[in-house]
Amino acid sequence: MNIHDHIPHMTLGLPDDIRRQQMAGNYTEAIRLIDLRLSQNNLPNCLRSSLIAFREMFQRLPNEFPYTKEEALAIVQKKIPDFTMEDLEKQMDLRNVHYLFVDGKQRILRTFDETLFSVVDEVYNRIPPKDPNAPAPINYTDHAMGIMKEKGFMTNRITVRQTLKLKDELFTPGMFLRAHLPVAAACAQQSDIKIEKIFPEGAVVSPEDSEQRTVCWELNAQENPEFTVEYSYLHKEVYKDAYHGTGKPGIYDFDLEECAPHIVFTPFIRTLCAELTEGIEDPLMKARAFYDFITKNMKYTHVPEYFCIETIPEGCARNYNGDCGVFALLFITLCRCAGIPARWQSGMSANPKWVLCHDWVEFYVEPYGWMYVDASYGTTANRLGKQERREFLFGNLDPYRMVANRKYQVNFDIPKEHWRADPYDNQEGELETTDRGFRGCDLIRTHVPLACDDVTDEFIK
Repeated sequence: MNIHDHIPHMTLGLPDDIRRQQMAGNYTEAIRLIDLRLSQNNLPNCLRSSLIAFREMFQRLPNEFPYTKEEALAIVQKKIPDFTMEDLEKQMDLRNVHYLFVDGKQRILRTFDETLFSVVDEVYNRIPPKDPNAPAPINYTDHAMGIMKEKGFMTNRITVRQTLKLKDELFTPGMFLRAHLPVAAACAQQSDIKIEKIFPEGAVVSPEDSEQRTVCWELNAQENPEFTVEYSYLHKEVYKDAYHGTGKPGIYDFDLEECAPHIVFTPFIRTLCAELTEGIEDPLMKARAFYDFITKNMKYTHVPEYFCIETIPEGCARNYNGDCGVFALLFITLCRCAGIPARWQSGMSANPKWVLCHDWVEFYVEPYGWMYVDASYGTTANRLGKQERREFLFGNLDPYRMVANRKYQVNFDIPKEHWRADPYDNQEGELETTDRGFRGCDLIRTHVPLACDDVTDEFIK
């Protein structure tokens, strides 16, 4: 049994005494009670699994919320000196700043400032401009949308370098290391994939059609290595006007299943699905209703690592906020609940300027076949009043992407033995040694674009 096989049992919940400690933020006491339960021999295996997974969650949660309000305020004031405690508390009330209680004290999410400084307009607009005369940055989705609508598709040739290294203070000479880095996978959008460079040598590259494709190293190191992979590929996106189209009902037997603990048809999800699709028979219009619900109502916010969230889609639907993967999981869950096949895609947003982690969705409706949804970019487009862009992102993606993962919550071809930093997805890499898996805070991970060239005209005959 792989340790990650415990995760689906989290839907069983916790005993009342442990849940009370969790609700009070007493994670140390909750872990003590879990250990006490795990020492008993009369637990059913399913409950034992649930406790094991929750124990790991409770170990991680305090690290995800490290700041007091005073410390958070000081971070914001470095960029906005006149930002006040009242301003911060307002953003907390608006759900733009996530917090919880740890040992009786209110603590704020470690990435809260990234939300405030990037997507909360009333805060962003208070940051003094570095160069008021600088040209506006290119929006690559708008750029691609114009080309795809004119030519029917767009193709980029992209080269990316990704690196992974254990922090020096955690390295011991001679230690065993098993490292995984994501690499471009074969799919409908990607072809001509080439591994340009691997260091150290001797790594194993997963098959191109792996559900979560990686390069894997296993070695004993005398010096702390920086694991590196460079790869290139073609990424093509074909334009479909799905937002204004119609679909045909069908009965399918693929990509409709639940996948606990997140893709689960809870009573709330079933009720929400029925309400959003009331009176609608066309499956494409149902999917559009789900997309509109997310993009017109949700706020983009940074969230804790996904292992620290119990039910991602339901939490998003209740709280009206989330990030790209949260929106993707809500869309997938609603589609599957409505009988529309939907599945995960993730990897990177990769353009000439940057490479960033990103998640989106494939969904299936006849006569179109597989189409795409980027509810995160769609939410941003709605916030900015860019309705043409928002509608484009129902059915389409820009070709500034790298797909490494085509399924959520699946083991690597060479599995990790210990807890992954992200047990659900793989975008930045994983590392473990003989007796433990390392978390994201233990690792130094980079991903940079080496080339991104529009080669569309080479394929127009």
